[in-house]
Amino acid sequence: MQRVERTARLAASPDQVFAYISDLDSLAEWQGGVTSAHHTSEGGMRTGATAEVTREMMGQRIVAPLLVTAYEPPRLLGIASKVSGVEADATLELSPADDGAATDLAFAMEIRGSGVTSFMEPMIAGAARGDIEASLERLQAKFDGAG
Repeated sequence: MQRVERTARLAASPDQVFAYISDLDSLAEWQGGVTSAHHTSEGGMRTGATAEVTREMMGQRIVAPLLVTAYEPPRLLGIASKVSGVEADATLELSPADDGAATDLAFAMEIRGSGVTSFMEPMIAGAARGDIEASLERLQAKFDGAG
């Protein structure tokens, strides 16, 4: 298993940040590599909801099913996916900063290969690290001065 984690401070309240990051319509705007996303279950975003995301990673187009594993506005969003024998579990933890005017966002991803894909974990983690860093930079740009 490989774990990648990065944090950033965003100039918006946890409510504002959570509403944005949990909206599939905005996912391609801020998450590195994502080109499209749509729900595959009814009932909107909630624990147990499913979606499909198309992303570009390491030069390849990947269509990935997603499962929302945690949905606790405005503090926690968890997402799991499995593609070609590689599992990825992401958590986005939000905590208030600056008396609630800002948000500290921790974005973590655990990557596990199984059998023949386990050797790919370090390479996938490296790509994920870059995507997480780019995602946090986009979020900072989005909320810069929005507080």
